[in-house]
Amino acid sequence: MPLRGNAPVPGAKEFYPLNDPEIGTDEKVPLLFQPITIGGTTFKNRIFVSPMCQYSSSNGHATDWHLVHIGGFATRGVGAIIMEATSVVPEGRISPEDAGLWTDTQIEPLKRIVQFCHAQGTKIGIQLAHAGRKASTLAPWARGGAYIAPVEQGGWPDDVYGPSTLPFHEKFPTPKEMDEPHLTYVENAFVEAIERCEEVGFDFIEIHSAHGYLFHSFLSNLSNDRTDSYGGQPLENRLRFPLRVIKSCREAWSKPLFVRISASDWADRPEQGDDGLWKQWGIEQTKVLVGELLKIGVDFVDCSAGGNWAEQKIPLSHGYQVPFAESLKKAYPGLNVGTVGLISDPEKAEGYLQEGKADVILLARELLRNPHWPLTAAKALGVYLKVANQYERAVV
Repeated sequence: MPLRGNAPVPGAKEFYPLNDPEIGTDEKVPLLFQPITIGGTTFKNRIFVSPMCQYSSSNGHATDWHLVHIGGFATRGVGAIIMEATSVVPEGRISPEDAGLWTDTQIEPLKRIVQFCHAQGTKIGIQLAHAGRKASTLAPWARGGAYIAPVEQGGWPDDVYGPSTLPFHEKFPTPKEMDEPHLTYVENAFVEAIERCEEVGFDFIEIHSAHGYLFHSFLSNLSNDRTDSYGGQPLENRLRFPLRVIKSCREAWSKPLFVRISASDWADRPEQGDDGLWKQWGIEQTKVLVGELLKIGVDFVDCSAGGNWAEQKIPLSHGYQVPFAESLKKAYPGLNVGTVGLISDPEKAEGYLQEGKADVILLARELLRNPHWPLTAAKALGVYLKVANQYERAVV
């Protein structure tokens, strides 16, 4: 290793040792560690941190937990971090302790996190969200068999909204059907949150349209039984509101725009019946949605699945959702698509990229188990990965 001084990161508000070359880079790299340019922004490698709810915010405000949690990934070589689902309105949170960006006081705690990540040479974005009919629920470890967060525990079970009055499950709140003024209110809230993202300094934004939350629930006829222009069997109707909001977000945001989708409801029924009617949300409808997203100017599709049907049956295994990303790549060869789904094996992850099934690997639980996964992957693939100066004693 060449000798070098302990130079500071230029322009950082505090002293951080400058990493040169950047953390997470190497000259001889497999695809997993090669840069990728999305929407004009270059990411140093293709290991992205998936959004992971922490249920640890203070009235929607990020805390030191988030600084440590997110900052740890920034120092360990990932190409990008997507901060957890962050609601654009208070009643759009999943739990009372979820993140938010509906007021200006929530800007500064996020800016602190972003500045730290930038000082480590790591790109960071945020997932803007609305939980829809799955709002006002307790954090997973607080449920004890009960799901609804009552008023006395900070919940709002009588102020939950969705496309229809269909609850996700009998243990969840019964939502109110959103009327046109409420649809406009939510659309405006997304745009206002994007203005705050500009102030925070995020490198990209992801819109959450997956896992049974608001936009996904509009898309699927398992959760949307409206009879107006925003529902029913015509796919065009069910796409209308999510596309309307995403289009407004695209117009308000000049940097890369990601959208997370669910490619299937994993319901125990065909996607389309012999009568020609849609029975569940699936890959064929997803292809139509992605085509429309590309027309809007979305730069990246984060391809997941499930979360909208309480009785879903998912064949869990390593990379079980990769075929959905692969299908979208075949339909749209120029699409930048990320894949998820219990991915942990570096050689298999590299294989998904080499085989053209995806462009980016997104990890969640595996990074919770092993935040140093980029280093683990580099060793498995036979390359040297630059680590933070402070951690070099562990690898030299």
